[in-house]
Amino acid sequence: MKKTGLYFGSFNPVHIGHMAIANYMVEFTDIDQLWFIVSPQNPFKKKSSLLADHHRLALLNTAIDSSLLFKASNVEFHMPKPSYTIDTLAYLGEKYPDRKFVLIMGSDNLPTLHKWKNFQQIVENYEIYVYPRPGISIDDYVNIAKIVKVDAPLIEISSSFIRKSIATGKDVSYFMPAKVAEYVSEMHFYEKK
Repeated sequence: MKKTGLYFGSFNPVHIGHMAIANYMVEFTDIDQLWFIVSPQNPFKKKSSLLADHHRLALLNTAIDSSLLFKASNVEFHMPKPSYTIDTLAYLGEKYPDRKFVLIMGSDNLPTLHKWKNFQQIVENYEIYVYPRPGISIDDYVNIAKIVKVDAPLIEISSSFIRKSIATGKDVSYFMPAKVAEYVSEMHFYEKK
């Protein structure tokens, strides 16, 4: 049974931090393949700052290029909004019974995990691979059923930093995979109107 990591996010835009974490997960854990699940609407985030779904998916496909280790998924585009992780997990489990799905998340998600829809079902039935984020200790949460602490390098890059920087005219092209930075620049994404 292939162990498949599910890395949920807005990826608005995808950056080198996302790709480095994904790379770490497939090279340094027992995950065979990683799927980026592009969330059309996170229940905890405002939709107004999001690029259109198809653009964020295209940016991810651009970042992944021809790698067989990664896949960009639009599964949540066709599900009721807002999207809930438990619903996506149930759908993928039915569609791909030959795969064992694990969640991948940053430690910054742990303090709000109890607010997720059916979170108890998630922590009881799925492993959660947690990578460090500044200011949140994973050790406080490892007692929760299936949380696996992953010692990935601490990466302090955020999509919001990239968006704000572009809006103020800064060149942050090295914070994104080269082809993603080209796409963002050509399409004038995140620039002040």
